[in-house]
Amino acid sequence: MRAASFWTSQLAEEAARPALPGPRGADVCIVGGGFTGLWTAYELKRAAPELDVVVLEAEHVGFGASGRNGGWVLGELAGGRDTWVARGGRGGALALEQAIRATVDEVGAVVAREDIDCGWAKGGSLHVARTPLELERLRAEHVADGAWRAQGSPASPPTEGRTLLSADEAAARVRVDGVRGALFSPHCARVQPAALAHGLAAAAERAGVVVHERTRVSEIAPGVARTALGDVRARVVVRATEGYTAGLKGLERRLLPMGSSMIVTEVLDDATWTQLGWEQAETILDGRRLYAYLQRSPDGRIAIGGRGVPYRFGSQTARETPVEAATVAELGERLVELFPALRDVAVAGSWQGVLGVPRDWRPAVGLDRASGLAWAGGYVGEGVAAANLAGRTLRDLVLERETELTRLPWVGRFGRAWEPEPLRFAGVRIVHGLMEAADRRERSTGRASKLARAAELVSGRPAH
Repeated sequence: MRAASFWTSQLAEEAARPALPGPRGADVCIVGGGFTGLWTAYELKRAAPELDVVVLEAEHVGFGASGRNGGWVLGELAGGRDTWVARGGRGGALALEQAIRATVDEVGAVVAREDIDCGWAKGGSLHVARTPLELERLRAEHVADGAWRAQGSPASPPTEGRTLLSADEAAARVRVDGVRGALFSPHCARVQPAALAHGLAAAAERAGVVVHERTRVSEIAPGVARTALGDVRARVVVRATEGYTAGLKGLERRLLPMGSSMIVTEVLDDATWTQLGWEQAETILDGRRLYAYLQRSPDGRIAIGGRGVPYRFGSQTARETPVEAATVAELGERLVELFPALRDVAVAGSWQGVLGVPRDWRPAVGLDRASGLAWAGGYVGEGVAAANLAGRTLRDLVLERETELTRLPWVGRFGRAWEPEPLRFAGVRIVHGLMEAADRRERSTGRASKLARAAELVSGRPAH
């Protein structure tokens, strides 16, 4: 098994699952062996054991974003709840917020029930501010959150929201250098993501799901998934390919594969951890426009990620290409900015992957009953928890159940496709450059930069 990331390299070697032996039929064929596909398969077989459910994976389970991500099971809406108001109104946004927050404990319950050894720790998440401007943005976000929540319907009370912490309160959790405050959400757990993906695959197989690795699907059509090894014909075909969707015929512009890179340190000694705090394994997001995300790993390392090369022409994916040295150095510098005590700590591994971004920046899950084609994805980097919610929603859609999940506002079609090349390439690079320039200007002047607003306008991402 080729290692997709440092996370995958930590797993015990296991035999590759067999490739598709030839043409076959199934009740449900799921294309993609990441979190979305595996959760959907697991939930379907538990709810309807009589179904023949097959998963087709081009490489090995967890090869894509599911085995490369930051390990945040985050129960917050990607891009902020205002992203969802246009689709489901305020009531829909509240229902979706409650559903994604409840999903964190749903994942934790499966981890416990299936005895998945993935370093599960529900310590919450910290969005930290290290400059007055970053703190001003967090305060504004907290005020807006409170105002939105104050309008809540008594018949549908909101769940516990985020808390604004003082500098001392934030430092009592994690001693980030120069911290001025933080927003804390209790709705997040830390995991070793590749271990979760492989444990989930094993649980799905115990439930009766058939998983074929090394089986690349070239095209999805009503009732069929086409591969070089033979076609799989099924009543329902689920597209669960996220950032790799561009590799499917006719879907080259459906989801944009946005790049993200990570590094991980060597194991830190007890004295260093005493100096840093971080006893509850909170996940951490820093306050820059081009943010970095961190976790304290189950085996005592720090993993930090952020944007490297944001996008490759023609929606190509880096796959096993080594991370650029400049990106490794940049992530190392960001880590030392946050924790100066780690200046001499070695980097033990680096890797990169892609996340799926829809043109309107809104994830979607759905099933067209006329064609039997189903889909989920476009999580914009927040898919570890959202994929579970998507899998349970697809379960209900496939089984033709009318439930609270199928009424959530993200159930429906993706928006329009991305622009053709070279417009797509130029647009992404322009937005990335504007955000980099905004970060530099804000750190040098201490004032908000209009370049960030320009980036939002070019990208079409809803402001939040």
